[in-house]
Amino acid sequence: MVFITEPSGYEKTAISDLQGSWGNLRDAVVKNFGFPGSDKLLFHIDEAMSWESVRNLKLMKSTFILVQNIAMQTEAPEEVLEWIDDVRESISDAFKAIAEGDAQ
Repeated sequence: MVFITEPSGYEKTAISDLQGSWGNLRDAVVKNFGFPGSDKLLFHIDEAMSWESVRNLKLMKSTFILVQNIAMQTEAPEEVLEWIDDVRESISDAFKAIAEGDAQ
């Protein structure tokens, strides 16, 4: 029987930071709402923040790529693009933390 262990502190911090990045991105879209594609971005951001995505970061990463593509194609405001960069870094950090946790 396999027992699931609690994630390492670094992994939990990375996931928490990732959640914060998504929240900041969502806030930026809401603040600037009305630009083309803003409704689509909110839908997919909420999907990326869902329980299913948090438990499956590969799904979250796929959703992030979709969010990034929508933002680039619709010429989203600069603030939104800056938070997209922050989410990208946070996703990378989360995968790194998970990989380091597996190595220990």
